[in-house]
Amino acid sequence: MSALLGTPVDRVDAVDKVTGRAKYAADIAVASVAHAVIATSTVAKGRLVNIDTSHIETTGVLAVITPFNAPRLPHANDTEAMERVLQVLQDTQILYQDQPIAVVVADTLERAQEAALQLRAEYKVTASDAAVAVDFEGQAPYTPESAGPRAEAASSRGNVDSALQASAVRLDQTYTTSNQHHNPMELHGLTAVWQGPNLLTLYDTTQHLFGVKKRVARIFDLDPANVRVISHYVGGGFGCKGSTWSHVALCALAARVVGRAVRLVLTRPQMFSLVGYRPRTIQRVSLGANKDGTLVATSHEVVSETSRFDEFSEPSALQTRLLYACPNLSTRHQLVRLDVPTPTFTRAPGEASGTFALEVAMDELAYSLGMDPLELRRKNHAEHNQDENKPWSAKSLLQCYDQAAERFGWSSRVHAPLSHRRADTLVGWGVATATYPARQSGASARAVITRNGDLVVQAGTQDLGTGTYTIMSQIAADTLGLPMERVHFELGDTALPETPVSGGSQTAASTGSAVREACSKLRAQLAELASSDANSPLHGVSKYEIDFMDQMVVHRTSPDRRELLSQLLQRNPRAEWVSVAHTEATGESKKYSCHSFGAQFVEVHVDPTLGEIRVQRCVSAFAAGNILNAKTARSQFMGGMVWGIGLALMEQGRRDSRTGRSVVRDLADYHVPVNADIPELEVIMVAENDAHVNQVGAKGIGEIGITGMAAAVANAVFHATGKRVRELPITLDKLI
Repeated sequence: MSALLGTPVDRVDAVDKVTGRAKYAADIAVASVAHAVIATSTVAKGRLVNIDTSHIETTGVLAVITPFNAPRLPHANDTEAMERVLQVLQDTQILYQDQPIAVVVADTLERAQEAALQLRAEYKVTASDAAVAVDFEGQAPYTPESAGPRAEAASSRGNVDSALQASAVRLDQTYTTSNQHHNPMELHGLTAVWQGPNLLTLYDTTQHLFGVKKRVARIFDLDPANVRVISHYVGGGFGCKGSTWSHVALCALAARVVGRAVRLVLTRPQMFSLVGYRPRTIQRVSLGANKDGTLVATSHEVVSETSRFDEFSEPSALQTRLLYACPNLSTRHQLVRLDVPTPTFTRAPGEASGTFALEVAMDELAYSLGMDPLELRRKNHAEHNQDENKPWSAKSLLQCYDQAAERFGWSSRVHAPLSHRRADTLVGWGVATATYPARQSGASARAVITRNGDLVVQAGTQDLGTGTYTIMSQIAADTLGLPMERVHFELGDTALPETPVSGGSQTAASTGSAVREACSKLRAQLAELASSDANSPLHGVSKYEIDFMDQMVVHRTSPDRRELLSQLLQRNPRAEWVSVAHTEATGESKKYSCHSFGAQFVEVHVDPTLGEIRVQRCVSAFAAGNILNAKTARSQFMGGMVWGIGLALMEQGRRDSRTGRSVVRDLADYHVPVNADIPELEVIMVAENDAHVNQVGAKGIGEIGITGMAAAVANAVFHATGKRVRELPITLDKLI
């Protein structure tokens, strides 16, 4: 890795963001734009029989689109892998509370909002419809075809039952997690513009530009080439913006109906019903160990919720299959169908909730053994992936344990609960392991260098606020030996080369590899140019002996033979040099199991009278291959850690069991951490060279920071109080 890659370079888009020049989806200026508002159902099951619009003041109202007058979209729910079933006014069936039942379009947002409030909906609700199921009680679970999009629902090796019976020490406990709802700062919103009957442009806030393009083309029976999706900035995604939801199609439909551009932005309460959420889970973990702490049996069974009409499986046991060495292991995922909206991917889907259960169980096992919780984890360190029977591409988990434990001061910890106090406050220390897969999908990029040495690199990816503009510029500049100011990276447009969803922590690995390859191919062209140019000091030199650094073309072994890259280019009549590249996961990487790992150490303070919990200190170490930008990487790790604290102590979705309605509908009721809740977070980035994982040697870091954090907090709370809480969030009523 060069001196440029890994350095804490400031974000190239920072000034645009702080000055307001950065335009988000709902900021794009479009001529004659109208405004749409979605009206939603007030029952969870039944049939919509009528919508009375006679109360609406018609001034400025352009259309009221309902299931009774909406244009037919015969392919609205022709779904492919990982796509959601939509509700786009094609029938009158009500499937959940707050389902879209109408779209009101007006010349101003205020008129559209007022008209939507004046709609009067009538429903037919039968006796069976009135029985709404929003929790697991009395509901029969079933086994889905897969756990998440990539794994089998169940796994097994060895004989778990007999190994558990023969274990010297056994643990069998149930852990539960609540719903968590998406609340990025930028609400879901878009502007739809038809340039004729079959040509559509969407300015959308999305994590998957090409996914929206393909899905919307299918819904409206368009040639995908005639759908363009633009998203230059995204104000947070975290999974909810990875799918094409109903409001996207409804906005495009409204624009077609009224014959002009239409903008639609969800309200904060609609974020709790229209764009998915992390489902509730009930997880049973059984562990068996020898007296020395060696694991001999592990069982992890997960039940999570999905909707009646669609299927989403939270793969909470996947990390259990590989995280610790164990000869006898079984996992199973099951689902319960409820009268709720469909859940979706939420930062570290499966691993965030699953590491809570597994890592608290490991802590409980350590106490049963009278063993230090960190030493138990070291004792059962997995030297290879037993689930896939593959070696790790690189694994530095032990170094993470060592470095974070030393910085935290773990060696001074007294094992017994209630042993640490500070004045009248109970003090607890907890630890947990973090892990997340290192993924890579197919991606393309284009690189263009002009005669003056300016480089433009293009890829149709997304920047969720994570720093994609910056790290792609760093990769390109590093490959061609240019300063950052000579590189311009363009993203956020399906007119650019295709890239995958910015989900699963794969953008740096996928798009970054394509950018590296496109610039490497361009570099090879320029090396050949230098070698063939009779006026170049590099004339006749093998292209393999030519390097690029400091805006110079240089002989590797005779560095005095050099010239400015711009001089080389300006002697050539061509206006620009272009290369295009496509990359996939390499055959080499498929021989290995590719994961990031980390260690989370947490100190909590608990008021013994009130049960109030305060996270006082967090020290976390992560090993994730090449760190492309130390500054943006630290932000990503910290963001995940904050999410983990919210998962542990605050975030909790609730629904009325009688009506199915979400009773937390805004940030006044749905609690997330704020600055006052978060201490200084210390992040250690453990150096790791992974030669196998991908072309840039980087592992995704957007999600690993949340994994293990909830368990570390829960384990620290037990150490402080002696009370084991197995249900998230850990609220003060569970301690008093």
